[in-house]
Amino acid sequence: MSALPSDCDRGLVAGAAPALAEPPAHPNLVLCTSILASSLAFIDGSAVNVGLSAIGQDLAGRGADLSWVVNGYLLPLSSLLLLGGALGDHYGRKRVLLAGIAVFALASLLCGLAPRLSLLVAGRVLQGLGAALVLPNSLAILSATFEGKKRAQAVGIWAAAGAAAGAIGPLLGGWLIDTVGWRAVFYINLPIAALAIFMGWRFVLLKTHGKPVPLDPAGALLASLGLACITWGLAEASAEKQLTSWAGIALAAGFLILLAFLWTERRAGERAMLPLTLFCASGFSGLNLMTFLLYGAIGALMLLVPFVLIQALDYSAKQAGAALLPFPIVLAIGSPLMGRVAANHGSRLPLSIGALTVAGGFLLAMRIGTGSYTATVLPAMLIIALGMACVAAPLTTAVLSSVDGSHTGIASGFNSAVARGGGLIATAMLGMVLTAQGRALLAPFHAALAVCAASAAAAALCAFIWVRPGNAPPK
Repeated sequence: MSALPSDCDRGLVAGAAPALAEPPAHPNLVLCTSILASSLAFIDGSAVNVGLSAIGQDLAGRGADLSWVVNGYLLPLSSLLLLGGALGDHYGRKRVLLAGIAVFALASLLCGLAPRLSLLVAGRVLQGLGAALVLPNSLAILSATFEGKKRAQAVGIWAAAGAAAGAIGPLLGGWLIDTVGWRAVFYINLPIAALAIFMGWRFVLLKTHGKPVPLDPAGALLASLGLACITWGLAEASAEKQLTSWAGIALAAGFLILLAFLWTERRAGERAMLPLTLFCASGFSGLNLMTFLLYGAIGALMLLVPFVLIQALDYSAKQAGAALLPFPIVLAIGSPLMGRVAANHGSRLPLSIGALTVAGGFLLAMRIGTGSYTATVLPAMLIIALGMACVAAPLTTAVLSSVDGSHTGIASGFNSAVARGGGLIATAMLGMVLTAQGRALLAPFHAALAVCAASAAAAALCAFIWVRPGNAPPK
């Protein structure tokens, strides 16, 4: 669910932060810089979903190709998020943050100018790379700039601003698409990036560690290649509605490459991008399986709903963007409340009940296309958002309590990557829906919602089985 900040993104600040070169003269401007930088990722992720229909019509993209407009962004973001944080530790948070913003800006320019779909996808891949550099380092800069309660307050403001950006994204994107065209969704990033680069250069005062943090480029490369092969294979099979020979080869290659990734990480030990000792705790494994299932379903929802509203139900892009607005609003209001409940009473019940509520919302969404917005779309979005509000913050609590204190940063960062990876795989499987046209979209759309409901219900079962009552530390 790239359009919104995952609550587990907060854990990316838990690692070692670089020391301050000197006390910042303007800490609030450092906070504004982090918000501006991360908002590039949150706004663009949600706005592009609304523009997918217009992009397909303008660049003559088929279903599998259109899915790569989304997956081209999610693939590097999900596979390189942990490496982006490590690069900041190694080379300096400020330097890597500014590089990430610059990459994102140049990639946005490439997307806006792209004359064909292949170049647009290439630009989206570069945007995902830039976002993987920006997100963990913008948070770590906050961790180094603020202390104690002020740090928690700053991270909370960052998360709230991310939710607001996710809410504005579809509406802003829809308005731009209807009035200017889909390319404006990418051009709007350029002035924001320019301001963020200037503020970061001027106000962020950090220095690198005295001892460089080891990197894991082999692990990052294998993870990216493996996910790319699996994603392409699923997208191809979905678009062709059968497992073609090329799709089968890609899937087999992807699984073999991911096995090589696990072997490499095992040899690297604690120097690995993903220390495999984390998975000795069954609770950690179960929570990440739950995350993958639930956020995969949400990723499919945020892609399909605006596409179907525009293509099948004749909504304008602006109307489709506004249709998504209740989701981030309810999530932003409800998530902090449920975070306090989980802190006091444990995460097991909020996670289980929340995921089941999401499953019910997906079943309710199967009525979309049979009535008005207020009778079909709005109730489903509210129920799903309510369920996710029960899940988002308690999931962070559960993940952090499933591992020992020395691994909280990497555990939470990995969980955030898994959330985006779930959206990546789900989007790859939607080719058969995206290839349909007009009212013919509704039948495969409803079938996809049924699968999403089953996935959310399975996520609830994972939470009930693997989350311990209360918030006891792992044994």
